[in-house]
Amino acid sequence: MTQTARDNEVSDLKPSRGLNEETRRKTADRLSDVQADAFRLYINVQGLHWNVEGPLFYSLHKLTEEQYQELSESIDEIAERVRALGLIPPESLAAYQERSILDDLPRDANLEDRVRRLISDYERATERLTQAVEVAEEHGDVKTADLLTERIGVYDENAWMLRASVAKAA
Repeated sequence: MTQTARDNEVSDLKPSRGLNEETRRKTADRLSDVQADAFRLYINVQGLHWNVEGPLFYSLHKLTEEQYQELSESIDEIAERVRALGLIPPESLAAYQERSILDDLPRDANLEDRVRRLISDYERATERLTQAVEVAEEHGDVKTADLLTERIGVYDENAWMLRASVAKAA
């Protein structure tokens, strides 16, 4: 009975912890959007990591390495939560591209503009995380709400670190 995430079909692994199918589907749909945004962030952060040059090379190279490694782990954690809800998470680049509100970093922009774009990406992804938390809380899914609330804190910190990296000295 396993279907694609796009169909958002319920798998054979139906949990029985009090969340009805419609609630699990709505929550899993929001989680799948969050997962797609995390994947796009992962690609963008890793791309900056590989291609950073100049006076900020070492600090941004190290910072972005920490961020993309953490994002990789979070993508897996989010997907496993979707599975725990008894649904199928996105599993293709096409699905991620379709679901994510984020785009690739512009290749022709200077380093500061690319970093500022990453900051904006984190902030936009945080807005979707906040909406997903609201859905989870509305349906009494405290585990999902907790997972997503933690993501908000990570994204806020990541944006702050990037913002501080390109801040102008007073």
